[in-house]
Amino acid sequence: MNEDDVRDILQRLSAGDLAVEEALHELRFAPFLDLGEARFDVHREMRTGVPEAIYAPGKTTEAIVRLVEAAEARPLFITRAGREVYEAVSERADATYHERARLIVIGTATDRDGGRVAVVSAGTSDVPVAQEAAAVVDALGHRVERVHDVGVAGLHRLLAHRDTLAGAQVIIVAAGMDGVLPAVVASLFTAPVVALPTSVGYGTGMDGYAALLTMLNSCSPGIAVVNIDNGYGAGVFAHKMLTRMSGSQ
Repeated sequence: MNEDDVRDILQRLSAGDLAVEEALHELRFAPFLDLGEARFDVHREMRTGVPEAIYAPGKTTEAIVRLVEAAEARPLFITRAGREVYEAVSERADATYHERARLIVIGTATDRDGGRVAVVSAGTSDVPVAQEAAAVVDALGHRVERVHDVGVAGLHRLLAHRDTLAGAQVIIVAAGMDGVLPAVVASLFTAPVVALPTSVGYGTGMDGYAALLTMLNSCSPGIAVVNIDNGYGAGVFAHKMLTRMSGSQ
């Protein structure tokens, strides 16, 4: 249930086309739908500005399909999903699959005016995580510009995209290994930076912990850090900043 659904119920109630008890019955299910093994949050978008998300690992394909059916064509994200999940879901809903990002998007959120996000990846190995962030931002109604393979091993590559980065309102930077790139970007451009550590790197990279700690310890201010490989979280954070900037939430 989103704001339009609630507005429709209230308008029908005001017009006398809906009895109070009928309105209560429709609104009673606003908090969640109890599906037994899962509880689907049907008005998360109205409450937080972001649709419900399903984390696919650990769930059976059948359970995910039941959640999609419960969504009744509402906007929905399914993260870390394989192709077999997409094929099952696409039989029940209009879904888009971002294969490298392992992200399924069902429906689209309300378009918002303005708002441009640059999504930067340090190396090509970081691209799947960066693409998850970009796909989320795009699905939530913002413009996305992608800049790939501009890590600190060759900073001249980053500066070749300075006009794009200078024009962004939020910059998401995905980096593994030493994780230095977000600090560099934050030191050069005015936009807030969402640092997105990835699990890319050799042994002492510790599956992204080294990059995470570098980003948390950056001496360059203006950086917010999300969890390792959490492209979805980075995209949502960028979206929330943009909606606050525009005053649409």
